[in-house]
Amino acid sequence: MHKLELNQDYIRFEEFLLNISDYFFTNDNSIHKARNELKVILHDNLYTIVKSFKIPHLLNRIIYSFFRDSKAKKSYDYSLRLKDFAPMPIGYIEYFKYGLIYNSYFVSEEFKYDFTIREPLLDDSFEHREEVFRAFARFTLALHDNQIFHKDYSPGNILIKKEKDDYIFKIVDVNRMGFFELSQKDRAKNFSKLWAHDYILEIMADEYIKHHICDITFKEDVLYYSNLNKKIKNFKKRLKGQEVND
Repeated sequence: MHKLELNQDYIRFEEFLLNISDYFFTNDNSIHKARNELKVILHDNLYTIVKSFKIPHLLNRIIYSFFRDSKAKKSYDYSLRLKDFAPMPIGYIEYFKYGLIYNSYFVSEEFKYDFTIREPLLDDSFEHREEVFRAFARFTLALHDNQIFHKDYSPGNILIKKEKDDYIFKIVDVNRMGFFELSQKDRAKNFSKLWAHDYILEIMADEYIKHHICDITFKEDVLYYSNLNKKIKNFKKRLKGQEVND
C-alpha cells in the first residue's frame, strides 16, 4: 500500500515516483548518508534529488500514520509553499506495512549550486566574502518578510549559486518550518544556527537593517541568540565528553 502526491507540472514523473524504491537502490550517486540519505538521480533528462527518510520507530510510525504529516509530505507541502526559496518539488510517496507508514521518499529538482554558506563562513580568503554575507542577509530578510522561519537554518541547508554579479539562494531540508509573522527577536534568532563569528553576524545584521526597520537592539539580539546557541550546544557536547567548538 502506498500514498503519493505529484506536482502536476511533473505528471510525466508518475511512473518514476511509483517505482522510486527500485530507482533509489539501483543508483549509487549518494550525496549524503546519515539518518536520511540523498541521491542524485537522472530521469527523463532531468536531474532530481531523491531523499529517502529513515524508517521511523514504532511510536512515530503510529503518529505519522494517524496524527501528523510525515516528513516526506511536509517536505513536499512546504517546498510548494516556499515557491522561489527552495528547489522545485516533484512529489513524495509513502509506503505502508500492516497499516502503518514504513518508508517514504521526497523528490525535487536538483539545484545546481556552487557552494553553501558554510564555505565563506569558514574560509577567511573566500572570494567576495562580504558580498556573499550581505546578499545572504537580504535573502534572509525576504524569507522573514514572507513569514517564513526555517527551524534548521544551518550552513549545510543554505545553497548558493553565483550568477553574474549576484547570488541565488535556496534552502533545503525544509520539513521543519514555521509560517508566521516574525517579531524582531524571531528575526534575530533565525541567525543563531549559523555558528558564525560575531564580526560576520554584525555584517549580516548591518545589511539586514539597511532594508528593514529595526530598533537599536537588533544587532545585539543577533549576537545574543548566536552565542546562547553556542553555549547550549557546547554544554551538551561537554556532557557527552565531546570536543567543543568556538
